[in-house]
Formats: sequence, structure tokens, C-alpha cells
Amino acid sequence: MKYLLLIHASAATEQGGAAGCEPADWMAYDKEVRDAGVFVSGESLADLVTATKVQVGADGERSITTDGPFAETRELLGGFYVLDVPDLDAALDWAARCPGSRDGSVVVRPIADFDA
Repeated sequence: MKYLLLIHASAATEQGGAAGCEPADWMAYDKEVRDAGVFVSGESLADLVTATKVQVGADGERSITTDGPFAETRELLGGFYVLDVPDLDAALDWAARCPGSRDGSVVVRPIADFDA
């Protein structure tokens, strides 16, 4: 079953990385999920200041905001992994190993399989 590991940092470094995690930590984790054969996909997101927020009002008018980070944001979305593992327990184990879980959090969600 496929699971999304959504990585949230509680703070970002000046370089835009997750506080408390070194690039070597991420490279080691990336190698670990690939070597285990559970890696499906994953990406690190660009710096938060590059974000663009789109909202459509009831009247159908589109509004665009580019002045992030946004006040309501308590956590910084840093990236994601999609892993194909046997069950939720395995997904939670991989989430606990993720460097992003050290000073932030990793949200684990199953990916819907509409073909099943």
C-alpha cells in the first residue's frame, strides 16, 4: 500500500532547510528508503518565500498572494515521500526514521487507490 509522508518543519534555517537536520541526514534516509525498495517518489520543496497562494471566491474571482510566509502557517511544509509498504505500521516506522520527525513532524496518510 502506498503512503504519503508529508514533512513539516517547526522552523527553517537561513538556507531554507529543516532546523536540526543536516543534508547528510537526508541523503542517508533517501538511500535507506531506496535500498529497502519502498521508495516511490519524493521531493524537497523550494524556499517558502517562493510560494504563491491561490484562492477563488464565491463570485469565481481568483486572488493570488505572494507575500508568504503566511501568518496562519505554524509549520513549514518542507517536502514529501511516497512509500510503498505493507501496512500503516511500516509507514509509521519509516516516518519515525525520517530526519524531519526530529524537530518537526511527519504526517502519514494512505494514498487512495481508486482502481481497487
